[in-house]
Amino acid sequence: MASIEEFVKERSPLTDIHIHRLRELIADWQLLSDLSFADLILWVPLRKDFKSWPTGYVAVAHIRPTTAATLFPLDVIGDEITHGQRKYIDQALASAEIVRDTEPEPMGEFSVKEETIPVLVDGLVVAVISRHRNAELMRQPSRLELNYREIAHNLYRMITEGSFPYPDAGSLFDPAPRVGDGLIRLDVNGVVSYASPNAQSAFSRLGWVKEVEGIELGTLAQSLAQHSADAQEESIAGALTGKSLKRVEVENAGGTISFTVLPLIQGENRIGAIVLLNNVTEIRRRERELVTKDVTIREIHHRVKNNLQTVSALLRLQARRINDPNASAALNEAVRRIASIALVHETLSNTPDASVGFDQVLDSLVTHALELSPRMNELRIERTGTFGSLDPRIATPLALVITELIHNALEHGLAEEGSVLGIHVDSGNSDIQVIISDDGVGLPEGFNIAESPNLGLQIVRTLTENELSGTLSLVSDHVQTKAILIFPNTK
Repeated sequence: MASIEEFVKERSPLTDIHIHRLRELIADWQLLSDLSFADLILWVPLRKDFKSWPTGYVAVAHIRPTTAATLFPLDVIGDEITHGQRKYIDQALASAEIVRDTEPEPMGEFSVKEETIPVLVDGLVVAVISRHRNAELMRQPSRLELNYREIAHNLYRMITEGSFPYPDAGSLFDPAPRVGDGLIRLDVNGVVSYASPNAQSAFSRLGWVKEVEGIELGTLAQSLAQHSADAQEESIAGALTGKSLKRVEVENAGGTISFTVLPLIQGENRIGAIVLLNNVTEIRRRERELVTKDVTIREIHHRVKNNLQTVSALLRLQARRINDPNASAALNEAVRRIASIALVHETLSNTPDASVGFDQVLDSLVTHALELSPRMNELRIERTGTFGSLDPRIATPLALVITELIHNALEHGLAEEGSVLGIHVDSGNSDIQVIISDDGVGLPEGFNIAESPNLGLQIVRTLTENELSGTLSLVSDHVQTKAILIFPNTK
């Protein structure tokens, strides 16, 4: 779908500030549509400058109500009309005032009443909203409908005065509360003058079964709130007076209700407020479950890490008591492999994320490998590229594979002087490529990794093929020996 800029490019004097304001309006106007029981269309005049008459208008946005049936089965976004074709839109643009009490006109099988609202930014009319309602449904309005329509008129007037959308709303409408979930109307003193049936039901869930009309909302909500050490509880009464934009939650044994307070302004004066209610009990319950589950998972990783370290300590003790150097070396290799797995679990136990920051793991693997090398002070590491975050299912076998390849390079592939160990990572494509290079004597003639009796290389090949779904190759020339690991990037 085309953007506002694309619709008005070189056909309107709208600035970036004007377009940003229109975007803010579109983001919040489901509330207006629902309160009006009407389809809303946003029209931008097509003209050279703000002093000239437009040649026409283009529809840049369209919203349907959730409280009534739409009158437009198809979107009108992108439609254009000429100046003079819709007199009420022309009138709103020329007068900079809301055009109400128009005569219903036929539209297909419906009799539709159209009203128009100018959108002002810094005193300039930058767009016009046309509001379309089924006239048949307006003849015997209920108390709910009357209150909704009066509130809607207040908000439309605020649009003409530039005070709606609220300039300091921020993330208040994320997620956006819905009129149908419950609405309360407050007078200027914060007393409830009207509560929709769903709003009354929300209070019933919190344990209040009496009428809420005629009661100060803040005092009532605070009396229902669960007593705790939470500082927010103490501010509930003040937040629900209707004096400023607020979003607070009231929780007790019955559930959790979110209150979004929207002041109603007329000129420089506050004339009341509306409060949108939303039952977020199930959402908060699931969030608590996720937090508990996350803490549990991190604790499991921590315990696995501790258990692996215990196993490593036992193996080291056993290695020291064995006289056979081959057996002792085999146990020490097992200790090294277990340590690489423990590093992954340690990383997972220290982060709230479900992924592993593998560059941190690689740093630890390299440091640990160098500490075990007798030629630590003679080595130079040349490392390029980064992994970023990886799935734990990939991180664990990858840690083992890289540990073995680094250890193999340190053990068999170093030059006598000025030894260089290279680690290159390329993770920018659909595959991740890791190259570990050394400057030693190279591979034996006729070397075949599939036939090598080396246990470490057998482990690497098995993990690469079965766990990483990748490939491993060893290549050698007169300068370097490279272990090239390639596996799918599943980020």
